[in-house]
Amino acid sequence: MGVRLRQAVLVAKELDPVAEQLRSELGLGEPFEDPGVGEFGLRNHVYALGDQFIEIVSPTREGTAAGRHLERHGGDGGYMVIFQLDDLEAARRRVNDFGIRVVWDIDLPDISGTHLHPSDMRGAIVSLDRPIPPESWRWGGPDWEQRAAPGRLTGVTVSVRDPEAVADRWDRVLAARPDGLVFKQDPLEHGLTEFAVAIPGRGGETKIGGVTFRFTEEDQ
Repeated sequence: MGVRLRQAVLVAKELDPVAEQLRSELGLGEPFEDPGVGEFGLRNHVYALGDQFIEIVSPTREGTAAGRHLERHGGDGGYMVIFQLDDLEAARRRVNDFGIRVVWDIDLPDISGTHLHPSDMRGAIVSLDRPIPPESWRWGGPDWEQRAAPGRLTGVTVSVRDPEAVADRWDRVLAARPDGLVFKQDPLEHGLTEFAVAIPGRGGETKIGGVTFRFTEEDQ
């Protein structure tokens, strides 16, 4: 597998209305609310789409990284991309060699993860994760398989001033270009601007939480 897009994250000032729209538009099941994100001053909802995930986070106090992101970008939008890697140790060595700052790091029996500083990566927080076993996903919550809606997260678009340079940095860290990862030129550097999803019977696009959701017509 090498490297794979496993989860995409929105940040919203108000969680509940964005969550309601997301569930309605994508036909999602019940969310997992992770108490662990309280460490960062956040609430969240995590939705399973096939064996991938879409998360919404929202600040619950002043002075959070998510709150500063909302202020900088003038409202809701894309926030983080989580990639699943086979060889996390090698990726962590590359991060260190390139001088990229790590903002959070964890090693648990069933998953390890490393969050990279968005100012160094550009466009979004990038998380490098390795679940054990590979088909599991702790961040989806207990029994996420039973709550999963049919569909697939097929890609994300990162909109930045210099997409070639940013793409090169992400490629070097990931050591591969995952399917569906697109970099687009944007003079205002809006960051994570589009999620592509395959939902049975659904086409077109819609805007949710400041992000364009583009529906492919791929059958599931």
